[in-house]
Amino acid sequence: MSNLTERRRIVFRHVEGEFYAVSRNGGAKHPGYLYLPQGASLTDENIIGTEDLDELARAALDEHCAVRCKNLTTGAQHYLRFNENELCSYEIGPEIAKALGIPEIMSMGDKKASLSRQAVEAAMDAYDGYRTNGTGGDVFDAFGDPRDYWVRSSRERENCVYPTKPLVGYIRNLSDLNGGWSKKDSAAATLHNAGFIIVDQYDQPVERPDRYEHLMEGADRIRLCALNYFIEPAREKAARDVSIRAGDLASAIGLKDAFPNICQALGGEKFQKLAQVPAPTSTEPNPSSSTIFTYKLNSQVEADAVTDTTKAPAPSAVNLILYGPPGTGKTYRTAWEAVRLCLGEQIASGLKGSAQRAALMSTYRKLVSEGRVEFVTFHQSMSYEEFVEGLRPETVRDETSDSTTDPSATGGFRLRVEDGVFKRIARRADTSRGQNSTGERLSLEGRNVFKMSIGAVAIPEDAGIFDEAINENCAIFGFFRSDFSGDEFTERQAIKAQVEQDYTDEELGFSLTSAVQMTDIFRNNLQQGDVILVSKGNLLIRAIGMVEGDYEFHPRESSETYPHRRAMRWLWVDEAGMPANEFYNMAISQRTIYPLRKQELNIALVERYMNSQSTDESVSPEPHVLIIDEINRANISKAFGELITLLEPDKRLGMDNEIRLTLPYSKKPFGVPQNLHVIGTMNTADRSIALLDTALRRRFAFHELMPDPSVLSNDVEGVDLRRLLSTINERIEYLFDREHQIGHAYFTGCQTQADIDSAMRDKVIPLLAEYFYEDWSKVAVVLGDSGQGPSRFLDAKQIAAPAGMTEDDFSGDKLRWTVKDRFDFSEFVA
Repeated sequence: MSNLTERRRIVFRHVEGEFYAVSRNGGAKHPGYLYLPQGASLTDENIIGTEDLDELARAALDEHCAVRCKNLTTGAQHYLRFNENELCSYEIGPEIAKALGIPEIMSMGDKKASLSRQAVEAAMDAYDGYRTNGTGGDVFDAFGDPRDYWVRSSRERENCVYPTKPLVGYIRNLSDLNGGWSKKDSAAATLHNAGFIIVDQYDQPVERPDRYEHLMEGADRIRLCALNYFIEPAREKAARDVSIRAGDLASAIGLKDAFPNICQALGGEKFQKLAQVPAPTSTEPNPSSSTIFTYKLNSQVEADAVTDTTKAPAPSAVNLILYGPPGTGKTYRTAWEAVRLCLGEQIASGLKGSAQRAALMSTYRKLVSEGRVEFVTFHQSMSYEEFVEGLRPETVRDETSDSTTDPSATGGFRLRVEDGVFKRIARRADTSRGQNSTGERLSLEGRNVFKMSIGAVAIPEDAGIFDEAINENCAIFGFFRSDFSGDEFTERQAIKAQVEQDYTDEELGFSLTSAVQMTDIFRNNLQQGDVILVSKGNLLIRAIGMVEGDYEFHPRESSETYPHRRAMRWLWVDEAGMPANEFYNMAISQRTIYPLRKQELNIALVERYMNSQSTDESVSPEPHVLIIDEINRANISKAFGELITLLEPDKRLGMDNEIRLTLPYSKKPFGVPQNLHVIGTMNTADRSIALLDTALRRRFAFHELMPDPSVLSNDVEGVDLRRLLSTINERIEYLFDREHQIGHAYFTGCQTQADIDSAMRDKVIPLLAEYFYEDWSKVAVVLGDSGQGPSRFLDAKQIAAPAGMTEDDFSGDKLRWTVKDRFDFSEFVA
């Protein structure tokens, strides 16, 4: 029987048979889960606190730190270590096991026989410190000078060869062990069986002794070495795929004439399950030393990966729902999760805590303004048409296409497809190619911005003009067939005079003044470095480019139209187009070209698009995040429709199981990109998690956020808020359930006793009354007004039976409950 629960994720068994769970400290000095580094004494300055259970498990199981544990029987708390004398086995949650790459259940004996890659590389890091400055001498000095057996690191290091005995001794906290092959727990044997390559001091592979049956061989050994030395290092670098050449793996391990075995192991299903990769592609001939197996890497980077701080990592698609009682910070947590997914763990970790709240929200708002984060709140009437796409009426005269010859303009209105929030952000994510890894980030500072139409959308013969402009890296302008290359045309009057000379009024067919003005803008006002937003009709923007050349007269072959050009560098292109109102706060005009007012531009969004389509293949697309608040309040099937299937990570665009569906209104294929993450929140007091759509539950991970009294002050003008919240919640859980507790957010803004009074009177007490369906006797019990002693929050006055009725007609006393004018917090004195 498992000792794990939703909140208890790490449990140890003591050698005396008792079970211990890691316990969280609520104190202000050392909040979170606590541990002591190896060899450190139990003093305040040595205690380390963390909220990360992966870090805690790694400290306990790999680094031999003493962790603060609670006896599940007696409640006693101790600092204990995972070794033969104290904590002899463990059970951890599958999410922690996956992050650390270790089994969910293991005893100390099993642990001795197996070493994780993270533990070995951490020991190598420690030995590097010992080599450099003597750090860790109390551990490594006992082993003396390295002599016989060495192991190769799976990471790129200046010195990649390490002695086996000190590493295994460091991991196991032993100073006396065999460094060779002879026993299963000998240092070289243990590392060999863990998939590490044993070498001599010159990094040449050492052949495995045949006489020892406990040494791993064959396909199992090949698979582990490929995982440790090829797959996992590629994941640490956030690579999207990795290639393994059979000859390179054979050379690394020191195998001869083993190419059939190597190719069979690398191409088999066992390796795919071990490495958590899809089936690879392979080159011919197969098997051969030249056979190359290429794997797509879709899993998240290891928790201890070395990350590039100049750009965010590219994790696999995340579908996450944060759930818990009201006021536990779920919506605020979505901001941190969005920053983490968009910018990476390193930046997000520096924005934790109340002191960094302003900085976090500033970063979050910048991502929102850039269009990388969208926020939507679900409600009972949320529909597919609002969330994905729907039909909206438009008046032809007000919102027509570029051409007045549009045949659909004869009616009073027409229906057009309008994208919902999900489709919009999915399109943004899909068109992102990532920022160039080299070169400066482009900005609008010092540049003028113009709107321009290239080709009339509604005229079939103009349909190819836009494609021609993109393919030939130019902007193409269509008014007049006159050549304005001469220096005299720097003046608008000269352009007008030339047009009047070349055309009669009947030949023009449009306003001469307006056409000359726009020609002057294209010929003279556009400067190199200025930015053009290319419209598609009046509602969409489909390209952004930067002017790189002067005016050119460039007649098109077999056509007299669109003879004017400017060389362009196209920075972002999306043929389907994105809503123009996201770029510009004013309506887009029909005029072919005109300057835009910078104060009306969404500068952050435009600049992001300018830098979002890298041509550098090594750069990952920018992550985008859709936040759905109160996700359980909508009819999920009605809102998501067919997107339920597309949300699965292995069904995303670019994956082996990629799925594209034809949307019902636009009749266009649609898929969900890998770089779009979805985060939802759910108030468990509003609706049980058990009632959530089963199809959605299967596609999302769930993370519980419960009330955390430790974030509150223990002395606000004499009131201990931590005790107040804990006491109320204990009583709620006893009378009702854990899902209806009061969140800490109700009190985080309380700086005075008056603030506490207001929070209790206006928020907490009304919420309790709702929880207990106006049963004020239960509200009184929660608040401590049980009838014993003076009332603190509520007054109860007995109601006399009305005339003509006897008290026997009713069961029990009838009470009139009122909220007191002044509250008594004496039960919660700091």
